[in-house]
Amino acid sequence: MSTESILLERSESKCEMCGATNELNVYGVPPHDNDKPEGCILVCGTCHEQIKTPEKVDANHWRCLNDSMWSQTPAVQVMAWRMLTRLRTEGWPQDLLDMLYLEDDTLTWAQSTGEGQTEDEDAVIHLDSNGAVLTAGDTVTLIKDLNVKGAGFTAKRGTAVRGISLVPDNAEHIEGRVEGQHIVILTQFVKKSN
Repeated sequence: MSTESILLERSESKCEMCGATNELNVYGVPPHDNDKPEGCILVCGTCHEQIKTPEKVDANHWRCLNDSMWSQTPAVQVMAWRMLTRLRTEGWPQDLLDMLYLEDDTLTWAQSTGEGQTEDEDAVIHLDSNGAVLTAGDTVTLIKDLNVKGAGFTAKRGTAVRGISLVPDNAEHIEGRVEGQHIVILTQFVKKSN
């Protein structure tokens, strides 16, 4: 069975990014090659052109990522992450990125092309208590007991906080869920988990 026929079956003959059914092409998600289905996605002509030429990106076309980012296919997750990262200055893509969770190997794949790396000196960098860079979706561990104001409980030392989100304008704050409560945590009281 060819890669294209496997992708057509997997995607039900629809673009795996936006759901369109016309001009479908196999796209090898870098750095993987085009020969293996697990390293490829099926995309329409519009998605393909905008993935390949960032200056032609129409942000409104990519609102489809609200659905496709939840795909169980890692290659689709990688492209959703890359496009949301590329568009994050629009506002709404950053909200989706904050919700998107990728397994470690999938996130490494997504970041492998340098997408989202910025040369901006004013960029807010979130560091844990040991100086490790934190990114949205990381898991951190509390290094001391924290009284949670207004919630009436203490977040205990050693508690794992999964899928954190970063406060964009404050390098000392991250957000996460502890005991079902969405709280803001100071980065000096967490350590990144491996």
